[in-house]
Amino acid sequence: MLEKSLGIILHQIKYTDSGIVAQIYTREFGRRSFMVKGMRNKKTGKHNVLFQPLFILDMVLYNKESQSMQMLKEFSVSFAPTDIYNDAKKCCMAIFLGEILNSVLREESPHRELFDYIENSVKYFETCKTDYTNFHITFLSGLSTLLGFEPGQRTNERHKYFDMLNGIFVPVPPLHGNFADSEISDILSSFFNTSYENMKNIPLTGKLRNEVLETIIRYYSLHLPGLKQINSLGVMKEIFS
Repeated sequence: MLEKSLGIILHQIKYTDSGIVAQIYTREFGRRSFMVKGMRNKKTGKHNVLFQPLFILDMVLYNKESQSMQMLKEFSVSFAPTDIYNDAKKCCMAIFLGEILNSVLREESPHRELFDYIENSVKYFETCKTDYTNFHITFLSGLSTLLGFEPGQRTNERHKYFDMLNGIFVPVPPLHGNFADSEISDILSSFFNTSYENMKNIPLTGKLRNEVLETIIRYYSLHLPGLKQINSLGVMKEIFS
């Protein structure tokens, strides 16, 4: 049955000499795997750029729930993150976020609020010319809420430690050991309460930014045990250190 949907590209791998398998998060059907033919030959290979992480496509697809691999009938660009891919640092961040999303978005059912959050975030990131070094942390902070492990707000300044296992701020370090120290917890509290427009108001050294990123990745791994090793994390830390 032919269906229409927007889709956000997460990842692609070579499938045949001329084809790819693309992991796409669709607005109407959740995550889907698509076989796309002809992406690696001379005639149509130029379209392969459209299947880079965070490109957003208008798609006409053959939707068969019983099949693990779907087919695209037609596709065109809905939104191309041109500026992102023309900026080395933003490109690195896009690849990192694509890798995160490819690992954590597993539901093969629609979650339109989640899709809209990712779409709007990508479009905002495209417009950022400066002051975007905190974007990835702000994005992951907001994403955690939509993935079902929303961190509780710090309502008492004496609650200095972020308990990552329970997602709350507590006055003393929890015995289970999965907590952030007081400095990182204070920074995380700011991120959990900020917006993209205000993220530049959280001043961080490169060292602190990397520590906060490592902490939030650890927070994700505690609540999403299937989270894979993020290969681009090391490059991200080096570039934004």
